[in-house]
Amino acid sequence: MNPGLGYAALAYLSWGLFPLYFHQVASVPALEVVLHRTLWSLVLVLGVLALRRQWAWMRDVLRQPKVLGAFALSALLLAANWLTYVWAVHHGHVVDASLGYFILPLVNVGLGFVFLHERPRSGQWVAVAVAACGVLWLTVQAGRVPWIALILAVTFGFYGLLRKVAALGALEGLALETMVLAPVTLAVLGWWALQGQGALVQGDAATLGWLMLAGPVTAIPLLWFAAGARRIPLATMGILQYISPSMQLLLGVWWFGEPFDTGRMLGFGLIWTALLLYSLEGWSHMRRAAKP
Repeated sequence: MNPGLGYAALAYLSWGLFPLYFHQVASVPALEVVLHRTLWSLVLVLGVLALRRQWAWMRDVLRQPKVLGAFALSALLLAANWLTYVWAVHHGHVVDASLGYFILPLVNVGLGFVFLHERPRSGQWVAVAVAACGVLWLTVQAGRVPWIALILAVTFGFYGLLRKVAALGALEGLALETMVLAPVTLAVLGWWALQGQGALVQGDAATLGWLMLAGPVTAIPLLWFAAGARRIPLATMGILQYISPSMQLLLGVWWFGEPFDTGRMLGFGLIWTALLLYSLEGWSHMRRAAKP
């Protein structure tokens, strides 16, 4: 078996289990969880870079203000995505969060059209239209816009767009992003500690252990993802990416007991239909392109 398939599957399986991890730190406010996630991710990636003596890229980046600016923006998008996701898990919206990652591939089609001047094929536009109908139905059915899903899809969509054109790999990119966020992270955590607040001074050993685990929980799947992406076709990655939201949906319904009535099922059904159309169209296009 292509080892890339295993790496990619491990990454998506790990992301699919994220609700279980963040449920363990539900007693800690979402913002504080994100700050710890940033801090311990930075500690881990700096440790990996030190072991590999992989520092030359920093000197090059410091000479390129545009690259620094792009990664500052991607860091803010990543932080917003993390904060929304953790808040969603803490407040019983795992199903809504899964919806965001179901529609993410179709959001990417629109972003590619607007910012990269890509020309989606007619079948892809049909898939986007069907997905839009699904989101509209969920909005009407719930009486409100599915803002959690839309924020997750849009923030990670723009984050992916920035990383697509970025000059750094997964490890170096995550290191730079967490470095950008580190001053605020350390300042807020330090201020809370001085005030006798926050998990660093009030949390028990188990809570602190779970928060420190956020470093490897964040960084290791990203490294698996990068290793897989280099070894298998993009179309295969496109199919595997549905593992994560599918697992999150199942956890939300059967583990956390979130409602999933007929109306919501219909909306998700439209989005799953859009994803099926999108996947079949991509597979068909690849087969036609491969013919001599």
